[in-house]
Amino acid sequence: MSKPDLTLYRPCVGAMMVNAHGHAFVGKRIDGKDTDFWQMPQGGVDPGENMDEAMLREMHEETGVKPKHLDIITTLGSELLYDLPPELKGKMWGGKFIGQRQTWYLVRFTGEDHHIDLEAHKHPEFCEWKWVEPKVLPYLIVPFKRDVYQVIVDGFRGLI
Repeated sequence: MSKPDLTLYRPCVGAMMVNAHGHAFVGKRIDGKDTDFWQMPQGGVDPGENMDEAMLREMHEETGVKPKHLDIITTLGSELLYDLPPELKGKMWGGKFIGQRQTWYLVRFTGEDHHIDLEAHKHPEFCEWKWVEPKVLPYLIVPFKRDVYQVIVDGFRGLI
């Protein structure tokens, strides 16, 4: 099997944010509010940004959580790639990418629920949020990302 061309995959970070009870944060995307799919915070890496900076920025933009309420536990050992389904290829990210290559973080939320503010950013991404058992994460995400979520859950299981 040949190695994928990484230039065709959008660089991205994602975070499994877990609370003191070992539950993971998920949000329902505003653009998917009529569906029952939920996801963990994730987003693109800006030019000149390192992965830690990108993850902390994305966490604040999507959840309102400030870095002082997050402890980085670890990252997965390698990037995870996924391809967009055919109906989305050419429509997302200006058609420049066929999928994403993601660096995933496990972060501990040390704040309280009131520190989560989905409207902290001028363009909110989530309309609802909740804490869930990590084992259910692959069943909550859109189907084309389920394998990635299973790898994340398996990779972080012993550290949650």
